[in-house]
Amino acid sequence: MDWESACKGFESFLLIDKSVSLNTKLAYLHDVNLLQEYLNKRFKEEERPLPPELKIEHIQGFINYLNEEKHISENSQARCLSGIKSFYKYLVYEDMIKYNPLELVESPKSIRKLPQVLSFEEIEQIENSFDLSKPEHFRDKTIIETLYSCGLRVSELVNLGLSNLYFADNIILVKGKGNKQRIVPIGRYAIKLINLYVNDIRIHLRIAKGHEDYVFISRLGKKLSRISVFTMIKQAAENAGIQKTISPHTFRHSFATHLLEGGADLKAIQMMLGHESITTTEIYTHIDRQYLEDAILSYHPRYKIK
Repeated sequence: MDWESACKGFESFLLIDKSVSLNTKLAYLHDVNLLQEYLNKRFKEEERPLPPELKIEHIQGFINYLNEEKHISENSQARCLSGIKSFYKYLVYEDMIKYNPLELVESPKSIRKLPQVLSFEEIEQIENSFDLSKPEHFRDKTIIETLYSCGLRVSELVNLGLSNLYFADNIILVKGKGNKQRIVPIGRYAIKLINLYVNDIRIHLRIAKGHEDYVFISRLGKKLSRISVFTMIKQAAENAGIQKTISPHTFRHSFATHLLEGGADLKAIQMMLGHESITTTEIYTHIDRQYLEDAILSYHPRYKIK
């Protein structure tokens, strides 16, 4: 069994048996290709191990390669090894090999960085920087408020449909990762802005065929791209004089952090964000502790004494 045939089988397995998304499939195949790249560089063709011949020492050399030559972070190394482990689990599952050489391999320890968060005042500062006499500026302010009000990912924002808006119940239906749907509450201010945008601005646009249901539309009448939202937010932060490096995801982080600071239950935040695991949501408890520490340093009389 050579690498090419094994990878083709793995690709079919991911799509048919596992029903993974296109992005997940591409990521896993990229991980296996990286392993092949390492083996091609380190071994002559006649000495190069085939998938069933891989040993722990090959994987250890591969990890060193990722670290020293590719300069890939610990987090990315861990994710890469996860993809290769899935590849070898597939080979075991299909009885192509008897032993998984990665079973005893420990992934590099993942370093969880605290995400950048904006204060409520900074978010208002950005929203107030738009010239609302310009239709696109009104749309962009509405986008930022929707991201912040609902904690959406940028992909969820650009794919939000008019048919997903249930404003009578103060909720929207969001299609998240893996096409999983979830119901998210939406604030009254965001509802007001979306209604104004849809009824006073969007209604005058010539919508391209197939894009009629998307809420946020470009000048060409098509749904916005993720990169256009990234670019808009970067420019808006610059115009507002915000020094932090922010992205659409910053508003999602801010949404979760402000909820936690206000006393919201972590499980409720997990459901609103669409996190599969509560451990992903728990990163916001670290931000909250920093918030509490800053608060006590700023306001407790004992801490004010120098």
